[in-house]
Amino acid sequence: MERKTVHIAMNGVTGRMGHRQHLVRSILALREQGGLDLGDGTVLWPEPVLVGRREHALRALAEQHGLTRWSTDIDAVLADPAIDIYFDAQVTSAREEALKKAIAAGKHIYTEKPTATGLEGALDLARRADAAGIKHGVVQDKLFLPGLLKLKRLIDGGFFGRVLSVRGEFGYWVFEGDWQEAQRPSWNYRTEDGGGIVTDMFPHWEYVLHELFGRVTSVQALTATHLPQRWDEEGKPYEATADDAAYGIFQLEGGAVAQINSSWAVRVNRDELVEFQVDGTEGSAVAGLRKCRVQHRSSTPKPVWNPDLPATEVFREQWQEVPDNGEFDNGFKAQWELFLRHVYADAPYHWDLLAGARGVQLAELGLKSSAEGRRFDVPEITL
Repeated sequence: MERKTVHIAMNGVTGRMGHRQHLVRSILALREQGGLDLGDGTVLWPEPVLVGRREHALRALAEQHGLTRWSTDIDAVLADPAIDIYFDAQVTSAREEALKKAIAAGKHIYTEKPTATGLEGALDLARRADAAGIKHGVVQDKLFLPGLLKLKRLIDGGFFGRVLSVRGEFGYWVFEGDWQEAQRPSWNYRTEDGGGIVTDMFPHWEYVLHELFGRVTSVQALTATHLPQRWDEEGKPYEATADDAAYGIFQLEGGAVAQINSSWAVRVNRDELVEFQVDGTEGSAVAGLRKCRVQHRSSTPKPVWNPDLPATEVFREQWQEVPDNGEFDNGFKAQWELFLRHVYADAPYHWDLLAGARGVQLAELGLKSSAEGRRFDVPEITL
């Protein structure tokens, strides 16, 4: 068995998502399992090179995980011919320029989303990457959640018949930061720093809807900044200039309608932090991060509206749990494995920078819809 070392520049891994999901639960998890077996006698051994702006944070992170390479000089790292892949999990406002540099340096690209702050920038990245002849991928982690994998199994098996509607609820209460520490960084709530829940979440909803139910053909959205003042990491108050909630309606190719509420100012009264209810002519399902419940046409009860009497039915008990029927790995790790196979074994992979641009497009049109108070068509984009 031949071991091939893959040097990966990982920018932004001192942040919550970059550290926990991409470094620890993906790259370091691959090392713990002995590398990635390509099935042809080759095992890929990922060697992360930590990149960021805060020297002390990088040094502490490297020492914590027994890593030896880190740098605050992205240009020097990209100039290193030993670096094979550049990964970006920075704040949104810094991502586009860093990706341009990495593409110019001839590195394969794997990046968080949104890939840019606007559609033109996102398309420019995709065109540059194609012209450079590099492999490129965008994180679309929710497709790999156990709950959505079960939902995909139902769709592929024809469980729903004709899908009529998709209703999504996402969010939780993010503390303002005054009397309890906020669970998200303060830049998320400043438009000037690339924050906002539409910019963050609409790219997710684009690929979930596109992959499972059909391309989004129109969007109508209303955004809100429900909490106009928050407190930053140093306990200082600041004006929240970005939207912290969005209420969207999406028309899908084929006729289904999706309605998704996204909010960082909602208290959770559901089983999981995100849930999608899918209703079809033959059956319905409710899928979350890990679980999925179904109700088939043949077992649908017959409720009768009568507000004068208390409800005697326990509606949640009328649904059936979809079994796991297999082991589900961490979704971020699963997609990292697919991307590495794409780069080193030429395995198929379609979640590229053009797919990332579709997410940026939907966010851009969602914000425009809210600002102008009207619905917008979502045209197909190509390079």
